[in-house]
Amino acid sequence: MNSFITRVIGAARLDRAIYEEVEHDEHATAQALQTVVLSSLAAGIGGGVSSTATLLMNSVGALLGWAVWAALIYFIGAKMLPVAETEADVGQLLRTTGFASAPGILRIFGLVDGVGAVIVGIAGLWMLAAMIVAVRQALDYTSTWRAFGVCVVGWIVLMFFSACAML
Repeated sequence: MNSFITRVIGAARLDRAIYEEVEHDEHATAQALQTVVLSSLAAGIGGGVSSTATLLMNSVGALLGWAVWAALIYFIGAKMLPVAETEADVGQLLRTTGFASAPGILRIFGLVDGVGAVIVGIAGLWMLAAMIVAVRQALDYTSTWRAFGVCVVGWIVLMFFSACAML
């Protein structure tokens, strides 16, 4: 079993073996949640800290966004579009998608003048790539395109509801 740091780095490196490992290690749930919290705090800090309330709002927003996206992915990928090999429970998906938020830790650099927005954008795309790997492993897909489709559809639904909530 790998250490927390090794798993976070492996997840960020899009290492399928790490995603497969955490999928099957029920003890990795706390580590996956720690990864999500670190990524969410990084988003909160990198989004600009004008006050404690702003930090909390940005961090909680990132955390809730991950939770809703993970739930949508589970529903879409495991219930609506499973393949014959799909055998996933909520815990497996939460562990893999939790570690997929590892690249989001870089969002703390959103504070850097001139390049912060670029770093945040790169981190977002990197998190999408990690989520695709996580979903492919957790849902036992043989097609990366299927995992991509599930992640993108889930993200579009999340963005729709987020936009409606802002109205």
